[in-house]
Amino acid sequence: QVQLVESGGGSVQAGGSLRLSCAASGRTLRILTMGWFRQAPGKEREFVGAITGNDGTTYYAQSMKGRFAISTDNAKNTVYLQMNSPKPGNTNFYYCAASNVWLNTQTYIGKATRYSYWGEGAKGTVSS
Repeated sequence: QVQLVESGGGSVQAGGSLRLSCAASGRTLRILTMGWFRQAPGKEREFVGAITGNDGTTYYAQSMKGRFAISTDNAKNTVYLQMNSPKPGNTNFYYCAASNVWLNTQTYIGKATRYSYWGEGAKGTVSS
């Protein structure tokens, strides 16, 4: 089993930046893909981006490119989501997800059903 815990959520002003962390524990050697999703109140969960463990390649949803950056610290089993210049009025829960499958195509990496493990989410609010 794999456990994921997000942290770093909070409030940020428009034009600022916010970094979320996702710490993985348990059978982390089996993780081949780590993803980030977000969900606004009353809306469906949407893919933000992901990183594959084998080669560190990052993938982003088209609408998220340039606004988010994903990185990892393998020594800490932690994945980060950097949010840059967020738009005001946005409130989302950001979820970290992990898969034992190397999702190395844009087609699969953005599908929530491809991920077996999920964190409980961290809230990010952007104020004007």
